[in-house]
Amino acid sequence: MENLNVAVIGAGSMGKNHARIYSSIKGVELVAVCDVSNESKEVADDFNAKYYKSYKEMLNKEKLDAVSICVPTKLHKSVALDIIKNKINILMEKPIATTTQEAGEVIDAAQKNEVKLMVGHIEQFNPVVVELKKRIKNNELGNILQVHCQRLSLFPQRIIDVGVIIDLAIHEIYVLEYLIDSKVKRVYAETAQRFHSSHEDLLIGTIRFDNNVLGVISANWLTPKKVRQIKVTGERGMFLANYLTQELYFYEKEFAAKSVNYNDAFIKGKEGKKIKIEIKKSEPLKNELEAFVECIKKNKEPPVRGEDGLETLKIAQKFLESSRKNEVMNL
Repeated sequence: MENLNVAVIGAGSMGKNHARIYSSIKGVELVAVCDVSNESKEVADDFNAKYYKSYKEMLNKEKLDAVSICVPTKLHKSVALDIIKNKINILMEKPIATTTQEAGEVIDAAQKNEVKLMVGHIEQFNPVVVELKKRIKNNELGNILQVHCQRLSLFPQRIIDVGVIIDLAIHEIYVLEYLIDSKVKRVYAETAQRFHSSHEDLLIGTIRFDNNVLGVISANWLTPKKVRQIKVTGERGMFLANYLTQELYFYEKEFAAKSVNYNDAFIKGKEGKKIKIEIKKSEPLKNELEAFVECIKKNKEPPVRGEDGLETLKIAQKFLESSRKNEVMNL
């Protein structure tokens, strides 16, 4: 396969960036951009692509190898099933669907029609997460004790069909499972609805993994400054990663490398060195779309499968259930 013919369905803030990046990838031809808004014709024009108001018309007129689905979550299932019927590979923006049942239907259809289904959990392709994963795998922290994530934002005007758990916290749920490499055992959520008309806009959530690592996720649409960071604390120190600046710091436990008796040293311990780890910065979405293109061209399994998206959605739904019932939820 030489040139890959692709299209983007949904030209909102994320879809525009999909179109921009596809148009810059060697061996990829951005054929079309589809959106119900006539204003989106400008996006198509900017990247020399055809504009369609109806994706079904686009499917009838264009020969496509792959499509990015960037429409509101409530439309994911119906759009995806139409694309899959046409044997076209899909990159589905997160979350994979509104419910786990809908996600299962999309996964089954993709398998039956032998098309690639990748879910856009973008932070896996963030260089700071890639480096953090590598260092955790190299056992630089020793046993991991705790993880603490913050994903805080201004109130979004564009999101009306889901709350902060499905829109924001789902990123951290995915990243935590990816980094910790252990299944989630149970979750608990406290939420609040301060300004959103129909959904929660604040979450404090806790997670216990099968390997007994504890996690905390703080997410909201109430903070005047965007914050995206994760702290991973282990026996030998702590990593602090900033998703936005792609900066990674290691805070050394001064006694960890010197003391035989960990418990005694912990009582007498003092702060160790703060070490900045150099990272080659790059755009996570570009890395993600290039990985999607590669998995099609080389007939490889997508790096984020439909099943991965389903598992993440399942945990997010458990957070919502926990909030409603005011109970700890086991998985």
